Parts: sequence; C-alpha cells; structure tokens
Amino acid sequence: QVQLVESGGGLVQPGGSLRLSCAASGGIFSVYVMGWYRQAPGLERELVAHIITGGSTSYADSVKGRFTISRDNAKNAVYLQMNSLKPEDTAVYYCYVDSSRGNYWGQGTQVTVSL
Repeated sequence: QVQLVESGGGLVQPGGSLRLSCAASGGIFSVYVMGWYRQAPGLERELVAHIITGGSTSYADSVKGRFTISRDNAKNAVYLQMNSLKPEDTAVYYCYVDSSRGNYWGQGTQVTVSL
C-alpha cells in the first residue's frame, strides 16, 4: 500500500514563508500527478497546486505568484514553497498523489498564518 508522509506545517506571521514536503513510499509504482489541497474549517477542500510528471504546473488564482510547487520524480516527492503568506492561507494542507496503484491522500499538515 502506498503511504504519503507530509511535513513542514506550522505557525507563521503574515508575510512569512513555509515549505511543505510530501514523500510517497510503499513499493515500485509510477506517480502521474502530485498536488496540494487545503481545507479550512467550514469550507470545502480546494486545489492549491498540482504538478504532472513532465513538470507542468497549475495554481489556484489565490496563490499564484506566491506559492511554487515542485517534485523529485526519483524520490516520488512533492514540495510546496509558500511565500508571502496571508491569514486566508490558514488551513490543513493535504498532499495528493495519482499513481499506478491508485489515488492517495496524506494525513494533512496544519498551516496557521496569524498576526
């Protein structure tokens, strides 16, 4: 079974930065798409960014220009560099993987942006 391990969340002041990491493990498999979703209390889960094997990326309008997604295909890892953080970025961030063995979610990591 594929497992996703996330790290990098925490408490940061507005304008600060955080870097989230997610690594997939559990055998030999192919990862097609990796991405980050987030969910704030009372709101639906939304796509933040995703990246495909070839490196093409997409971002939500709310984070474009501030967040950067990247991946290491050899390690089946994905990263999210978050700069110029705003209070509205506060949410639980979930790593998502679309792979040859199915779709998987990370356990979630809390990001809190507070003055």
